[in-house]
Amino acid sequence: MNVAKFALILSVAACTACVSDAERSRYSGPQPVPHYDVPAQVIYRIDDHRYISLENYSDCHHGDTYYNDTKESIRKKLGRNGIENFQGRLINADPTGKNIVIPSSQPPERACSDRGCSISLIYSTDSGRTFHGMVYMKSFDPYRDSKDYTIAVDKDAFYVAEKISEIANRVIINRYPLVTGFQYGQGEKLPDGKRVEFDVQMPTGLHSPSGQERFTCDASIRPSNPPKPQ
Repeated sequence: MNVAKFALILSVAACTACVSDAERSRYSGPQPVPHYDVPAQVIYRIDDHRYISLENYSDCHHGDTYYNDTKESIRKKLGRNGIENFQGRLINADPTGKNIVIPSSQPPERACSDRGCSISLIYSTDSGRTFHGMVYMKSFDPYRDSKDYTIAVDKDAFYVAEKISEIANRVIINRYPLVTGFQYGQGEKLPDGKRVEFDVQMPTGLHSPSGQERFTCDASIRPSNPPKPQ
């Protein structure tokens, strides 16, 4: 396995917004984030009370995403122009509901530097009350390349699966244990008996309770108040 790639995967980005530095700086000037007259869309549903919504969007690639849990009264903003662009499969299968994982990507027109883009996922061990970030992909075209990933979580760990060969149908799966209070990239060691495992098998039978495994969005819904050209 590629040691440099493993080092990349284990690196962590603070992912309070899950967008690039360029995107943050875009809205750090005098112009505020635009507000569009569009209804919220549920783009991913875990079960009858947990879902991700896309709000204040100009289209399916540019908006605000929120994690919602109506039973626990949780509403957490995840970021802008990031989560909704993941094109792969996502499986939240922890029966306890404590462990949640949500990957991001970038809009299709977004350009990366000559060093590529570092793309994060966020994970929670407290039912979505708090999230922490971890880089899972380095890419020059993350929107396209995210389709090769399956991200899954169960009661013990989350899994990052990357298809590296269409012809041979070769998939590499890495397993990251989830421990309450432990954050990847903070200089801590996993508790005894826990370790990151590379090139493993994903448990069989993992499914989100809703059965949904991909983000969906109704592209026909567009705002009637698009921003005026500058």
